[in-house]
Amino acid sequence: MPLIPAKALPHFENMIYLPMLLTILERDRQTIEKGPFKLKGPYLKMIENALLSVQSELTDTSMYLRRHNMKVIRSKMDDTFTEYIFMNGGYEDHRRYLNVRLRNRTEELLQFYITMAGNRTPQSGLNK
Repeated sequence: MPLIPAKALPHFENMIYLPMLLTILERDRQTIEKGPFKLKGPYLKMIENALLSVQSELTDTSMYLRRHNMKVIRSKMDDTFTEYIFMNGGYEDHRRYLNVRLRNRTEELLQFYITMAGNRTPQSGLNK
């Protein structure tokens, strides 16, 4: 029997990626607020929508892990790999993630949440 059930793995990985996304989105929001944009509102609204989606997903993930007595702990980190410990039912599963893969997956998720947030932004009265 595997240490981590297949249905729990996405939740563990969400606890890796979603906090990274929150950090990136917060920094982007600050950059836009301070930047020389003429019309900041649409960009800020899109980032706010993405932040709300990520925060909601992170809350759901945290509750799932808490209900099932699971934890994610970031362990060792070097220039190439970051190790995470997935704790489940008294067992520890040590997993090493390539830093490039972490960055690329975070970028994919950022694009997904920004696109989703952009789709939720109200449309103008322009002809479609």
